[in-house]
Amino acid sequence: MRGGRHVAAVQDACFDLAAGECLALVGESGCGKSVLASALLGLLPGNAETGGSAVLRDGTDLLTAGERTLARTVRGRRIGLVPQSPAAHLTPVRTVRAQLEETVRELTGTRAPALRAAAEQAAARASFPAGHLDRYPHELSGGLAQRAATALALIGDAPLLLADEPTTGLDRDLVDRTVDELRRHTDGGRALLLITHDLAAAGRIADRVAVMYAGRIVELADADAFFGKPGPRHPYARGLLDALPERAFTPIPGMPPELGALPDGCAFAARCALADDRCSVPPPFDGGLACHHGAPMHTEGADRA
Repeated sequence: MRGGRHVAAVQDACFDLAAGECLALVGESGCGKSVLASALLGLLPGNAETGGSAVLRDGTDLLTAGERTLARTVRGRRIGLVPQSPAAHLTPVRTVRAQLEETVRELTGTRAPALRAAAEQAAARASFPAGHLDRYPHELSGGLAQRAATALALIGDAPLLLADEPTTGLDRDLVDRTVDELRRHTDGGRALLLITHDLAAAGRIADRVAVMYAGRIVELADADAFFGKPGPRHPYARGLLDALPERAFTPIPGMPPELGALPDGCAFAARCALADDRCSVPPPFDGGLACHHGAPMHTEGADRA
């Protein structure tokens, strides 16, 4: 940053993702979820630096791969992306139909006369109405732009799909239909990283849940245990669920810390009712949990991570 200042937008993130599995990454805005997705696809701004590794099954390390490799063999082919800001990712001077047809042609090899029908079928997968296919992006509502971006991301049936807030701007019925289609995509033997604020959507289709706070994953759990019994183990994760209207409807007090001014100890301590002297030291990520309070529980999902 300016003045030589550094911001750790994501740190110590460690997880795996298997074929046929959906991992939901949840947390408040600004915690680093979208930065993580951008890092995996080499889409970070020029002043960003990455460390560590993110390895695909064939051995490709996404964090060290060059732009040529990412552009020609990874993006759209091995990793699909539903972007957080779909309108900004759609080409403004081309209709939705033209963009779908181009993507179908490049990723599947389909040619005319079958190309038009294939593009319409791709639109239908994301519940994008056929009557809007000949419109330009600026003529679309936010929800329609979201569905267009989802349709584009699904075309290649990539082995890994990164869906960054894929339900933004959709009503509840369309949310359910969209995440159900993402689940069908996953059930076909593909992996899905679902980045979302919508805990109901995550609970509907996720196999595991990763909770991120202030740039760090603080809990990784099987979805059934997280949303059911025994429930989340990290105080922040419990707070997220308790804030839902159908639960306690109780907000988490305070605000997240600035990523450029993180405390020396646990980043959640200032908002946590359980905080004590132990929290002056950052908790290790042990057994799927980064917290000094509560015994780590080695679930199947946590062991794999």
